[in-house]
Amino acid sequence: MRTTPHRSVAARALAVAALAAVSLLPVHPASAATDAAAAAAAACTPTQAVVNGGFESGTSPWTQSSTSVITSRSGQSPHGGTSFAWIDGTGGTHTDTLSQSVTIPSGCSTATLSFWLHIDTAETTSSTAYDKLTAKIGSTTLATWSNLDKATGYVKKTLDVSSFAGQTVTLAFTGTEDSSLQTSFILDDIALDTSGDTAPPADSTRTPAAPSYTVNLSSNTSGTVWTGHESATFTNASSTALSEVYLRLWDNYHGTCDAMPITVTNVTGGTAGSLSVACTALQITLPTPLTQGQSATIGFDLGITVPSGADRFGHDGAFNNIGNALPVLAVKDGSGWHLDPYTNNGESFYSLVSDFKVTLDHPNSLLVPATGTSTDTPGSSGRTVTTATATKVRDFAWAAGPFSKISGTSAAGTAINIYSVSGITSSDAQSMLSTAKTAVDAHAGRFGAYPYSELDAVIDNNYWFGGMEYPGFVLDLVSTTALTHEIGHQWWYGIVGDDQYNSPWMDEAFTDYATDLALGKTGANCWNSVSWASSAEKITNSMAYWDAHSSRYSTVVYGYGKCALHDLRRLIGDTAMTNLLKNYAKSHWYGVSTTAEFKAAAQAATSTDLTSFWNTHRIDG
Repeated sequence: MRTTPHRSVAARALAVAALAAVSLLPVHPASAATDAAAAAAAACTPTQAVVNGGFESGTSPWTQSSTSVITSRSGQSPHGGTSFAWIDGTGGTHTDTLSQSVTIPSGCSTATLSFWLHIDTAETTSSTAYDKLTAKIGSTTLATWSNLDKATGYVKKTLDVSSFAGQTVTLAFTGTEDSSLQTSFILDDIALDTSGDTAPPADSTRTPAAPSYTVNLSSNTSGTVWTGHESATFTNASSTALSEVYLRLWDNYHGTCDAMPITVTNVTGGTAGSLSVACTALQITLPTPLTQGQSATIGFDLGITVPSGADRFGHDGAFNNIGNALPVLAVKDGSGWHLDPYTNNGESFYSLVSDFKVTLDHPNSLLVPATGTSTDTPGSSGRTVTTATATKVRDFAWAAGPFSKISGTSAAGTAINIYSVSGITSSDAQSMLSTAKTAVDAHAGRFGAYPYSELDAVIDNNYWFGGMEYPGFVLDLVSTTALTHEIGHQWWYGIVGDDQYNSPWMDEAFTDYATDLALGKTGANCWNSVSWASSAEKITNSMAYWDAHSSRYSTVVYGYGKCALHDLRRLIGDTAMTNLLKNYAKSHWYGVSTTAEFKAAAQAATSTDLTSFWNTHRIDG
């Protein structure tokens, strides 16, 4: 989320310093029965099973046939970071092995082994496989490559290992060379990701549920204009028939109703009504009301025009940020439809986990970091088609521009990509890569394994807002604290959702608390110089209140909210607080959290009556 309210460029240094008091959100409990069902549904917590897959943390826990297999020596290059595995390449009869024991959790419907492979050979034949690399798991051979598969660069390989769920097996790579002419098999960024069965907690109060978006867009030369088509398939989870849906066109805030940056036309599957909420909400009446469990699909042509400005939706010169631009379905819950206004002071974005397949056709000169896992294929002359696929995410964002890119892999196996605008030094980019690798693993260790295969960060020191998070994709300044914070939002708002307009403390306070933990801060003297502005000022106030009292927003929601969580930890004990947050995240994985649910979970974690604690800390709900 935005780390602080509006600031001028001249105030940027102060803004970065203030990021320490930024944000995170809480999670969502429910009745004991609902929690039990949710916990059962989350039996397979998404996990990355390979340790040190990028070889950046020494050799452990890999077993290698010689000390020269895991290396950073010259002659070959890593896919990311500085180290890689160099198998064979001697030019004589030789065998190299590299292995690691991995545990694939039971209950996971999907387990995928992936790695980057470069094959360099002196063999000249086009028909005989003299030198071979074999990948095995347990006693099963997954695939074999040879000198015939040589390539000028790295190629990503993916193998389905779902049938090994519930087993601890040895993942092994074996390379064999014959007596002459070398072949080098270079491996890097090895991961084994499990997912697929973790459903959102059962919830009949929030609808439309399980949206699936398919988007096809093409850009102009600069990436400032995108046109194409979007469709959304969804199910009515409520016992009340669903006769209409609303699309949130959030980025129309950045224009006017006479000149909208986001245009929706030619609607199919329903009848478009009038725009409302300053043209950020579009009603679509369904041809037939959906009863509980029924599904429908709507489609429409989409136009996106990116305005000027270094914003979460805007372009900083040649570099475009395209956040909150894709129309997404509004949420209807027990309070009715949530059609809250856009806020530039924080976030209004309340959405349920969804699947996205987004195809972006763009000039070759533009790199396109995005939510999800991306693959590039050649398009028409001078163009590339980037297809990004994301499962169980709340939103989708991307960027487009002539970025500089560096990559690496965290010790736990998450692929990290840093995209820098011009003016960011290579040392700053490397520093942000190191920060991202450390942060993603630190948060995963406390709240549950990062469930997505990669994380992209766009770095630009012109961001007036400090930083902004989207699933698998963040915008940030060059700041260790800020980037650690935005990556924390992958859990608190991303995995564990909330109503960001009505309960902003649940993403900002929780993320800032997580940031402190990741950076080794204890919250000592957290409440120095505390001064409440009025009896109406509370940590749990909505964005409607904070937009009217914007100068107090970051102080109370980020700072006081984080301090309250530190106080709760001191009151119930470190171990109880650690278990509270980890179990709460697990039982609400991909769900929606409320203040009342978090308070109930906290009370269940201690024998101390917390009533006075909530009152003293002004946490209502």
